[in-house]
Amino acid sequence: MQDDIKEVLFSQEKLAEIVKNMGKHISEDYKDKNLLMVSILKGSVVFMTDLMRAITIPCSIDFMAVSSYGSGVKTSGVVKIIKDLDIDLKGWDVLVVEDILDSGLTLSYILEILQAREPKSIRLCTLFDKPDRRTANVKADYVGAIVPDEFIVGYGLDYAEKYRNLPYVGILKPEVYGD
Repeated sequence: MQDDIKEVLFSQEKLAEIVKNMGKHISEDYKDKNLLMVSILKGSVVFMTDLMRAITIPCSIDFMAVSSYGSGVKTSGVVKIIKDLDIDLKGWDVLVVEDILDSGLTLSYILEILQAREPKSIRLCTLFDKPDRRTANVKADYVGAIVPDEFIVGYGLDYAEKYRNLPYVGILKPEVYGD
């Protein structure tokens, strides 16, 4: 698996530092609010787990699973909800937690759906932002790091359901995914 990685972008230690800083800012911003963290499965589960432990205020969590990639490397543009939220969003300050903001198509769709459910507020938190690929008008309120227009894996990010368990984030060699 490690032979498929061209370059390590973020070590385990660097990821922990990024998440700790994000947790501190979110804790300050949501003090005295009714925080509901919504993880977009499957990619954000590792980040969400570490982030919620870095948050020092009471919070609740829920999960959505959507698909727009399949096993490819570029979004299909068609978003399918596989698992919806269990919680009614009215009265909640919702923080959508995502692993990577890429084209923004999927997140634009998710944010539109969630906003229609009348939360008190809704904001977006992403571990990685890849602005060079953005096609939808989506901007994250919390960004861990800006990443280059490369295919990255690890720490929850996958290619064809592989590499999620890498404890670091690296650039996948193009010959692995055939770009």
